[in-house]
Amino acid sequence: MRFGRFFLLVALAATVAAVSLAAAWLTRPLMLAGETAEISIEPGRTPREIADAWVRAGVQTSPLFLYEWFRWSGRARQIRAGSYEIGAGTTPIRLLDKMVRGDETLAAVRFNEGWTFRQIRAELARAESLKPSIAALSDADVMTALGAGGVSPEGRFHPDTYLYSKGSSDLAVLKRAYRAMERRLAEAWQERDPATPLHSADEALALASIVEKETGTAADRGRVAGVFVNRLRLGMPLQTDPTVIFGLGTSFDGNLRKRDLLADGPYNSYTRTGLPPTPIAVPGKASLLAAVRPEATKALYFVARGDGSSEFSETLADHNRAVNRFQRRSAP
Repeated sequence: MRFGRFFLLVALAATVAAVSLAAAWLTRPLMLAGETAEISIEPGRTPREIADAWVRAGVQTSPLFLYEWFRWSGRARQIRAGSYEIGAGTTPIRLLDKMVRGDETLAAVRFNEGWTFRQIRAELARAESLKPSIAALSDADVMTALGAGGVSPEGRFHPDTYLYSKGSSDLAVLKRAYRAMERRLAEAWQERDPATPLHSADEALALASIVEKETGTAADRGRVAGVFVNRLRLGMPLQTDPTVIFGLGTSFDGNLRKRDLLADGPYNSYTRTGLPPTPIAVPGKASLLAAVRPEATKALYFVARGDGSSEFSETLADHNRAVNRFQRRSAP
């Protein structure tokens, strides 16, 4: 009987000691091999795999301790997929809390207004910790992968800053930008002027991309759109340099020559009337709205003043005088 009590007391003491040690470990900052430790948790990874990943990333403790803590807490199944980073002072309790909350370490990539799809692809290739899944794909194959086979990628990705978990794929970011532009375009098309000569949201997107490239100051955006809408109504060529430059592609060296304006092609708005076959860049929200609700104007022409703004004219004679005035002023 005495021996039984003795062993019971020993077992109880051992249990108390173990609990005390466990409590101390849970509240003590984890030692790290470097300043930080970072992992990416893919969907479906087990708690044991997650514990092993932290240790491989530089958390200097037993992976078994981490795993047993995840399991014993009752929250192992609540750990969310994502990218996580910890620094000095992180305890096992805080580590688990971070993963359960989904408090991820995010990176960001920015798509700017006026960019071509080539520029967007280049930015994705440079983005931090983004999985390159489209590098070997053609533009057409990228659009097919997005569920938009046969659609040109130009102008189809909303300009914005996109946050993503490290280890995410570039295609996932593109999908978000594509869906965002679909929403923006649909919203803008719903707000269109009933008298617009545009026949579809796709035409609005094409016009908005030209407005984006032609507008040097926000105050002129609506009137720039009004000039192009007036020309569409009259069947006049749009005569806008950015479409020609887009058509030249990588052969454009920064200097638009007279021969470029005379060489016929689908994007030469000097030799052809109507809108180009696709957008030529990514338009922002303001350009989309300007395209569908342009400023009422009688102007048919405009020329850059050299300070970002434009001079608008109703007649060709006035336009030629404006060209001479502002080009001479800006000439060396």
